[in-house]
Amino acid sequence: MDPMKFQYELDGLPPFSELIFLGLQWLAILIPIVVIIGNVVAGLHFSELADQIVYIQKVFFITGIALLAQLLLGHRLPIVVGPATILLVGITASRGSGIDAIYTAMAFGGLVLFVLSAAGLFNYLKKLFTPPVVATILIMIAFTLTPMILDLSTSTATPELSWASFCFVLVFVLSIFAVGRYVQGFWKSTLIMWALIVGTVAHFLVFAQPPVGSPAAHHTITADFLLKIGFHPDFEAGVIISFLICFLALAINDLGSIYSVGGLLRPANMPQRVSLGLSLTGVLNVLAGLGGVIGPVNFSLSPGVIVSTGCASRFALVPAGLLLLAISFLPAIIAFIGGIPQAVVGGVFLYIMCSQIAAGLTMVAGAPKKFHFENGLVIGLPLMLSVIVSFLPNTIIDSFPLFLRPLLGNGFVVGVLAVLIMEHLIFGGK
Repeated sequence: MDPMKFQYELDGLPPFSELIFLGLQWLAILIPIVVIIGNVVAGLHFSELADQIVYIQKVFFITGIALLAQLLLGHRLPIVVGPATILLVGITASRGSGIDAIYTAMAFGGLVLFVLSAAGLFNYLKKLFTPPVVATILIMIAFTLTPMILDLSTSTATPELSWASFCFVLVFVLSIFAVGRYVQGFWKSTLIMWALIVGTVAHFLVFAQPPVGSPAAHHTITADFLLKIGFHPDFEAGVIISFLICFLALAINDLGSIYSVGGLLRPANMPQRVSLGLSLTGVLNVLAGLGGVIGPVNFSLSPGVIVSTGCASRFALVPAGLLLLAISFLPAIIAFIGGIPQAVVGGVFLYIMCSQIAAGLTMVAGAPKKFHFENGLVIGLPLMLSVIVSFLPNTIIDSFPLFLRPLLGNGFVVGVLAVLIMEHLIFGGK
């Protein structure tokens, strides 16, 4: 199957004005993720608001460094990088051991990941990611994000208005599709950015609710967070083992993210890109552990953004990385941009994930082999399992053995493992 065609290809450079708009919409997609995860982990670690703000600043800083490093030195693919929710499982499970033990284990896990990937061991997995597997992963990403999209889409200041918020999202998404049907060129590639702006204004007019920012809104700390990167090694075997399992899940996530974009764009030297990408993820997690902050991972939502914008240029993400670094010194800006209504963010994510599903289905339809009933089963079971696990109540996930939570408690990881088993073991001879 031939790779999809885009207005700007992988190493193409859009015009400066368009580059800025494309970077801003990648930034707008990234910031809610960074703010939400940063707030959650900061709240787990610290009770003082000032300490929480410093932590969020460090999350922005390491995310900006990670994004630029991957774009220019690592896999060199247009993939969003952000704080790893998989590592949040390890942090939550290890809170009783102290911050030093947690981030020592994170740095150690990153080091192990670097050694294994630098040795090229993950390249032996290349043959596992066939077109049906990559297509399933693309579709599954959208399915596993549905709980988050649902939460965002029904989030309002008063629970009684949840139905109105959901209706707003439906109208908002249909409007994006309607506009996207007719616009071309610059307006098509920057549609997500305009949707965020118009959606925010419309949400304010409909609900008369001003944007709500992060706790950083009340502070003007600048570079103080760089002075608070102390590292005090504390090796606890149980915590290290827990994080090694988390990093196994993180590696699967990273592989799925890189191969999903690789399957879409078909770039040259994919084995080298995989090795460099995972090696750099390991190094960045070592640095994150040394800095006492949650480590990054390659996010799997990127193909949807690429397809919906028609831009596959990796350079379109460079402005987003630079702005993340700049914003890390300006907590008031973090609060302001983080104040985009959650319903608007949910609507934009829904639009992006629909594009991602379309990309996955296109890949299935264009596969060289004829599509059989068994191929549908290979796709169907992983999708169902990923949805089921994604909607499992926290009480059930908390009942899992500690060492299994990073694997069986993550819908994306379960789905990836399931599609590999179905494709290569159960129906491998078909």
